Amino acid sequence: MATPLPSHASVVVIGGGIMGCSTLYHLAKMGVTDAILLERNKLTSGTTWHSAAQVRALRHSQNLTRMIQYSVDLYSQLEEETGQNVGWIQKGSLSIATNPDRLIHVKRQEALAHAYGIDASSVSAEEAKERWPLMNADDVLGAVWSPDDGRVSPSDVCAALVKAAKRLGAKIFEDTGVTGILTENGRVKGVETTQGTVMCDSIALCTGLWSRELGAMAGAEVPALACEHFYLLTKPIDGIVGNTPTLSDHDNHLYIRDDSGGLLVGCFEPMGKPIAPGILDESFEFGLLGEDWDHFEPMMMNALHRLPALETAEVKMLLNGPESFTPDGTFMLGETAETKGLFLGCGMNSVGIASGGGVGMNLAHCIVEGRTAYDLAEADAKRFAPVFNNIDHLMARAPEILGTHYDIAFPGKQLSTARNLRALPLEAEYKAAGAHMGQYYGWERPLYFGKTAEPAMTFAQPDWFEQVRDEVTAAHESAAIFDASSFGKIEVQGPDAEAFLLKTCAGFMSRAPGSVIYTSVLNERGTFESDITAQRIATDHYRLFVGTNAIKRDLSWFQDHSEGFDVTLTDSTEDYAVLGLMGPEAARIVTECGAPELNALGYFKVGSAHIAGKHVRAARLSYVGEAGWEITMKAENASAVYAALIAAGAKPAGLFAQSSMRIEKGFCAMGHELDSDVSPVETGLDFATRKKGGFIGAEALAKRRADGGVPHIVSLKLDDESAVPLGHEPIYQNGKIVGQTSSCAFGYRVGKPIALGHIQDTLEDGARVQVDIARELFDATITLGPLFDPDGLRMKA
Repeated sequence: MATPLPSHASVVVIGGGIMGCSTLYHLAKMGVTDAILLERNKLTSGTTWHSAAQVRALRHSQNLTRMIQYSVDLYSQLEEETGQNVGWIQKGSLSIATNPDRLIHVKRQEALAHAYGIDASSVSAEEAKERWPLMNADDVLGAVWSPDDGRVSPSDVCAALVKAAKRLGAKIFEDTGVTGILTENGRVKGVETTQGTVMCDSIALCTGLWSRELGAMAGAEVPALACEHFYLLTKPIDGIVGNTPTLSDHDNHLYIRDDSGGLLVGCFEPMGKPIAPGILDESFEFGLLGEDWDHFEPMMMNALHRLPALETAEVKMLLNGPESFTPDGTFMLGETAETKGLFLGCGMNSVGIASGGGVGMNLAHCIVEGRTAYDLAEADAKRFAPVFNNIDHLMARAPEILGTHYDIAFPGKQLSTARNLRALPLEAEYKAAGAHMGQYYGWERPLYFGKTAEPAMTFAQPDWFEQVRDEVTAAHESAAIFDASSFGKIEVQGPDAEAFLLKTCAGFMSRAPGSVIYTSVLNERGTFESDITAQRIATDHYRLFVGTNAIKRDLSWFQDHSEGFDVTLTDSTEDYAVLGLMGPEAARIVTECGAPELNALGYFKVGSAHIAGKHVRAARLSYVGEAGWEITMKAENASAVYAALIAAGAKPAGLFAQSSMRIEKGFCAMGHELDSDVSPVETGLDFATRKKGGFIGAEALAKRRADGGVPHIVSLKLDDESAVPLGHEPIYQNGKIVGQTSSCAFGYRVGKPIALGHIQDTLEDGARVQVDIARELFDATITLGPLFDPDGLRMKA
């Protein structure tokens, strides 16, 4: 007799693939022994069972790499823990390059591997051929060898995870489909199934291909879409003896390894095939899609070039198994903004097996502890603009994301699909001025002006180098306009506005109306949830300015902490345009435009005025190291204000110029220097926090001070003007890695390539170090503080 569903479970995990099994296992390990897993069909019957199951540790960030390293450690010890063989085969991986840019790319990856403690080394084409004798290496320029990579048996890993979870009390219910998710006051309360209803405190949505539909049951946005994914299987062929390393031929969009004495040849073709919702229904159990040889043929030709033995190999099958993809190619992890208690672990973008152990651990940690085990903001479930959940946009974007898996990571590269989703108020003016646009949180923002042709992608000096120089020069010598309209804006209004912000922000929020306050927003650990500026408009009204990509996450965070306060929180992002007018001519320009009173504003003060007859609110502050104002106006008034500023001599400037100037000025940014693993103490921002406490994270922050925490963010100026650092490069001193770059650019005001970076130990001002760019070491000088810091933000009246 089947075990009946319990009436209540602390956590219901929906989905029996690698993500669901891993999450259940880790929940049980963390003491949630009444957790249950619901699977509509059988365990692993969606995507997991047909995964090629490669486990490659290196990813573009330290914490994503750390997460997969956790998976490797977990898979290697599961057999000992459970007695269940997981099929772990550790034969390494070989990444070849057949053009100079790919060689730079793989060497950058090798440098990154060293920073993250991963064994990786460059090898010649001849050495690559020795490791993969069946490979045609005639066009190979070089390769990187990673001996610790491997693969597993997906079904066996899941069996081991489930076996261990059951021992700890967790329960599995197969053939139990979810028909509804019960919510109350924006929070989950239960799950309706084909076998009855289970009430619960939390839900872990690990439903892979069907996550968007399941999320909708709970009123949550889950922008993920299935695409077809192909790999070829052959019967045994001569030359395959035992197990081989995984061969990555990304220039030809291929990954290759042995399989039962034959070959497995998979691809991430440049543009995949999307699968419309509804095609994969509840009957899709251990299912495959039809062989599409016409679509696979270009990849087959590439494979025949790389592996001449394929010409006589007998094909077993062309496997076409669906995988789910997100709008940016990274999975979704954490609680949704729309529905509390609903946690996502889905949208794995074909790296589910490699990521599954670490993602499951972090998802369980998020459910139990309220946070991931370490910063994974790049995978935050709240990071997507609502516009990306549109099915037409997903059908366009997901196939491109599949193809980007094997892209060369060129600086400035933009996606081409699902564009023009959200327009700035001044889009027409920017396009008329020759703006080259980039997409951020759905917004199209100017990157630079004056060069309308698509730029050539390169690791050398970029096509836009001189355009950005002109924009920086304008801001430095006259005046430039930087558009900050896409920054999130949150209105905090009500009698308790000050008390609420004193609790939720670490800065000096009690300043008088007319003040601008920079503040960190901390969690209980004293580390960053966000960093923002606030304008106090009235005693009972603040306007918070948050990062473009952070509005959904930050608004949700403030709402979660508003209980007990008489405040109203409103997203006013699209109501207002914000123009930063920066440079020594800014004072003259606002005077000519009818707002001379702005010149009387002190630094970090905000005041009202009229420009071109339109009401504006101008804040005296600068993100670029040149004096000026951030001017807020109603969105519909932006054109008139912009036209007046331009007529008075200001020039438009883009995001690349702003980033260059920010780095020169030593200003930290979320996602680069700031994240939930560091506090204001380590980032040199403790000066902007209240020492008397009273805010979330105050006690933890005080402990970090007492423990002797010191800033470890430094500025670097490279000697060689031709060097092009991009971020994440290892920093060496005396042959030892002492840190890593975070934000990088060319510093036009200092005339050299520049960077901000994290260092592990204190270095003296002026210390000499080296930056590893694609395994070439470039000399650099450490500066403790900004590289460019003008005497008193000069301004000509």
